[in-house]
Amino acid sequence: MLRLLLSLLLLLGAAAALPAPRRRRAAAPPPAPYLTRYLRQQIDHFGFDENLTFQQRYLVADQHWKKDNGPILFYTGNEGDITWFCNNTGFMWDVAEELNAMLVFAEHRYYGESLPFGNESFSDSKHLNYLTSEQALADFAVLIEYLKTTIAGARYSPVIAIGGSYGGMLAAWFRMKYPHVVVGALAASAPIWQFGDLVPCGTYFSIVTNDFKKSGTGCSESIRNSWNAINNLSSTDAGLQWLSSTFHLCSPLKNLQDAAILKNWLSETWINLAMVNYPYKADFLQPLPAWPIKEVCKFLKDPSLSDKLLLENVFQAVNLYYNYSGEASCLDTSETATKNLGQLGWYYQACTEMVMPMCTDGVNDMFEPQKWDFEALSEECYRLWGVRPRPSWILSMYGGKNISSHSNIVFRSSVLHEEQI
Repeated sequence: MLRLLLSLLLLLGAAAALPAPRRRRAAAPPPAPYLTRYLRQQIDHFGFDENLTFQQRYLVADQHWKKDNGPILFYTGNEGDITWFCNNTGFMWDVAEELNAMLVFAEHRYYGESLPFGNESFSDSKHLNYLTSEQALADFAVLIEYLKTTIAGARYSPVIAIGGSYGGMLAAWFRMKYPHVVVGALAASAPIWQFGDLVPCGTYFSIVTNDFKKSGTGCSESIRNSWNAINNLSSTDAGLQWLSSTFHLCSPLKNLQDAAILKNWLSETWINLAMVNYPYKADFLQPLPAWPIKEVCKFLKDPSLSDKLLLENVFQAVNLYYNYSGEASCLDTSETATKNLGQLGWYYQACTEMVMPMCTDGVNDMFEPQKWDFEALSEECYRLWGVRPRPSWILSMYGGKNISSHSNIVFRSSVLHEEQI
């Protein structure tokens, strides 16, 4: 479950990263309509003992910008390669011409090419110590001031922060902490209340389940019943072999631990589908058809089937997610989404300040029951990084639900996405 939790937090941070992905799919994308730039940033904005710096990457598109203090739409980069987010951001590109706006996509420190210590950035907790939301927001503030002082006609340009999921949280927090830098923020699917006890820990999974429940009769029930089916079959060597063959796994299951990894992989798949359940074809995490959950649920109509028949249908469902293009020769349980996400960095953030309680009960959701276990998470984080998470820090830093004193922040939660918390 810890692996699932950390992976989920990674996806929670990124998959609804934008109000809408760009609605284009092409074998060879056109030349990038932006310029790539770098700015030397302080590694530590809040201390004075060291003066170490790194190169932060950012992208600029000013084709439609009104050069006399026209607006700047500033994407608060989240946990991944900034070019990936840029190329999947439909909304900002759509409104740039209408608003005569400059687009700026800022890469988050420790992701993509913006590595404070180069190849040593993830070597230990000492090098990772500067991977925090606070340091990232300071990067953004310094970058905007730099742009305003170096681009002719931008000195008085109003700046609006835009982001989704973790990037949406950053956009909202940016406006809260730096109201003199950005005049407003659009925070799409930004779960800023998924901390402490602000919402029940099972809310997220209940919303994901509801997506499947609405998309086909028997769909969520089939998924709920699949866990016991896997448990029954994985109890024997013959059953493990059957599961490996049926799911076309690249690496065959050898024991109960492998079976648990299979279940985590399936859980992540259902979560991913909820995140990218767009009404049009898209390839944000994987190439997928329009309304992918409806397509998946066509295979999951009868939860009363025998274990093997039910799981054969489950395979057909997940195969649509992983092999819609028909190019995959086998399915890899170690991969659920694009490699453009910065897995290591986000795991560290989830082990320090981005502590978002998650739990399932198998009744109000379609997942195996699993309690929120902070102590187990803490031990795993200490094993991985030598650090302990601080579950209340985000609430102390950004105020939790006490945000009434802030203004000009639009929290956009789409019915197409599960992050409606």
